[in-house]
Amino acid sequence: MTTIASPLAPRATALEVVQGTNLIGKTAVITGASSGIGVETARALLSAGASVILAVRDTGKGEKIAAELRESTGNQNAQVIELDLASLAQVREGAARILAVAPAIHMLINNAGIMATPQGQTPDGFETQFGTNHLGHFMLTQLLMPALLAAAPARVVALSSSGHRRSDIVWDDIQFERRPYDRWDAYGQSKTANALFAVGLTQKYGAQGVTANAVHPGGIMTGLQKFVPVEEQRAMGWQDESGKLNAVFKTTEEGASTTVWAATSPQLEGVGGLFLEDLQESTPLDPQNPDPMFGHKPYARDSESAARLWALSEELVGLN
Repeated sequence: MTTIASPLAPRATALEVVQGTNLIGKTAVITGASSGIGVETARALLSAGASVILAVRDTGKGEKIAAELRESTGNQNAQVIELDLASLAQVREGAARILAVAPAIHMLINNAGIMATPQGQTPDGFETQFGTNHLGHFMLTQLLMPALLAAAPARVVALSSSGHRRSDIVWDDIQFERRPYDRWDAYGQSKTANALFAVGLTQKYGAQGVTANAVHPGGIMTGLQKFVPVEEQRAMGWQDESGKLNAVFKTTEEGASTTVWAATSPQLEGVGGLFLEDLQESTPLDPQNPDPMFGHKPYARDSESAARLWALSEELVGLN
């Protein structure tokens, strides 16, 4: 089976991905766009002429980033809207603010995320990582669906991670109510949910012109690692004693490239339900010879699991 791949090198930058692309008249919403790869995703889309809504928790920080992006890209169409994905009430309010200024959304990039957090619950009683990384984005996307359908063909990009390999969905105890909490298992489960969300959305809305793909951006050192002590990062081989990063880590500009490719490339027009990494379609991990740096677990693209998670998510957030 032929896989889809960009002609660019795996470590090309987001700006290289959009070179020659005209996004004038297109609107993008990016969650978590006030730091890390979210900023570089916004920069690339703005540089190609898109109007970009930075949906962020910290609007003060977001406004500073938006001002820098306007100046560096020459595109004034960057605006900030408050969005807290950990609270369903806040998601509703944020979605309403977005719809008020963007009746048509061509690209929704579910970029925000948290990783390896201490055990906790969202205000709605969900395990923190599952509730924020998956359910918050699920709710947001559903509420913004009228604007996505109005812009069809439209695309949703769901940021997953190689961390999805750590855990499938543990259906009988998603919220860690009975099993011991493991912050990496919880993160892995949430990233599997992000990947299955892309499959489920495409199954549900693909025929109406809205598709979604999951993206593993690669290893990038950003604020995402704030709950991982330096000693643990060294033990996992992320950095050495001097603080030098492992060569596999990408820059933020490189880390945003697959997201931007998923959102803009003609190669992916009308294509959904894929797992993308390194500017190409990922392939299933070979259990006999797994490449630690490339490939996804088959459960992250299972269509039955995607449908089951979709139905459960609708029930959990009260949208069914």
